[in-house]
Amino acid sequence: MLADLTIKEFLAKTAGSDPVPGGGSISALNGAIALALAEMVANLTVGKKKYAEVENDMLAITAKTAPLRQRLIEYIDKDSEAYDRVFAAFKLPKETDEQMAVRSQTIQEATKDAARIPMMVAEEVFGVMDTIAYVAEKGNQNAVTDACVAMMAARTAVLGALLNVRINLSSIKDEIFVREMTERADTLEKQSIEKEQLLLNKVKEIL
Repeated sequence: MLADLTIKEFLAKTAGSDPVPGGGSISALNGAIALALAEMVANLTVGKKKYAEVENDMLAITAKTAPLRQRLIEYIDKDSEAYDRVFAAFKLPKETDEQMAVRSQTIQEATKDAARIPMMVAEEVFGVMDTIAYVAEKGNQNAVTDACVAMMAARTAVLGALLNVRINLSSIKDEIFVREMTERADTLEKQSIEKEQLLLNKVKEIL
């Protein structure tokens, strides 16, 4: 399991000649890092008299983000496993018409899964970007830049995952599937960039 490796081991494996872990797994990791930082800022807010009025909000946020962080850790492996299934599909026999048909269908289904998984990552992380912004604005201001880094990591997670969606879509023949996923990707990309920039602009004004 990639998620069970030490940081040094994971980076060494990423730097190696194997295609996995690749950009999809790294995007999921970025999402998990974003949530961990947001949780840290929320936890640094809890118990402080100055932030008593938002303490319950911060507790609710950590309760919400912790399980999502765990899911994103699981996506690190799921993305690599999806790539492996596509690679395995291309190795299927193609000597007869029947074998070629089975191989083609298997490749298409595996490639759809390889697009769906990073889309899930993008949607999951995008869904908490407003929460990260709230933590940055209402949480412990001594850690506001940590919350900004969380937002930047979240944006990287979303955009990186969407790149993996798009490269897989380029090999899929199902036009309806491709169109729907492309539209979703376009929207997520635009809005995630906007959310990040909005927070960074606000924070730059007070630094």
